[in-house]
Amino acid sequence: MKQRIITALILAPLVIVGIFKLSLPLFIVAIAAVTMIGFWEWTQFVSASSRLLALIPTVAVGAASLWLVPFDAFSLNQVQQPHLIVLAIGCLWWLAASGLAITYPKSSSLWQSSQWLRHGFGILTLLPFFWSVILLRAEGIDNDAYHGARLVLYVCLIVWAADSGAYFAGKSLGKHKMAPHVSPNKTIEGLVGGMITALVIGWVTAQWFDIQFSSYWAMVVITLATVVISVLGDLVESMFKRVAGIKDSSNIIPGHGGVLDRIDSLTAAFPVFAFLYFIF
Repeated sequence: MKQRIITALILAPLVIVGIFKLSLPLFIVAIAAVTMIGFWEWTQFVSASSRLLALIPTVAVGAASLWLVPFDAFSLNQVQQPHLIVLAIGCLWWLAASGLAITYPKSSSLWQSSQWLRHGFGILTLLPFFWSVILLRAEGIDNDAYHGARLVLYVCLIVWAADSGAYFAGKSLGKHKMAPHVSPNKTIEGLVGGMITALVIGWVTAQWFDIQFSSYWAMVVITLATVVISVLGDLVESMFKRVAGIKDSSNIIPGHGGVLDRIDSLTAAFPVFAFLYFIF
């Protein structure tokens, strides 16, 4: 636990500095690097003779998305239909994946034996995450260089708040398990506690950062939807790790495991928040 806390105290400020201080091109490179590490860790979930060979399909699809989806600074600052399609696909995936996690182990018979489905799940998990983060970071950059950075940090803060609130509420009040076969410690009471904590932090952050939603209720709905899907995103990765028979996606982050272990909630939260934010 001590190592985990020390690592978190070092990483959190670095993440915040990177969000605000990296130029947009460098920020995109950083997120691309995180996504690539995530793809590499995902190869453990695919039954393949070589992890390098297992990486090829995801890299190929990722490269194709950069060719098919507008990627210049102007396009990123003016969200277009291809961007919304990618985000919508991400949202649909997380709804489906959440259903798989909640109904596990029965649902595993649908995909466990298919190598290509596992490849597809990795692409659907990480590619919309990549696009959603950079689209939010680029939002309004012509008028305010830090507006997008505040949006990115807003998502991180409500997810981190929900995680902390769920932990303490679950510890003190948790009785009803959400998905006992996937993650026995996660409870419905913890989820409610996380939602309340995230709403409070979200409201304070929106006021502090001057983040404009179309209405107060839009902020509430978008924040709650983001938080709920982030908790389910954590369950989804736990499901894949359980099927693969591994505890952590890697040991790259001392005390925390791998990159996927740290961004599992965020990979679900960012596409949902970005889609709802840009639509409403």
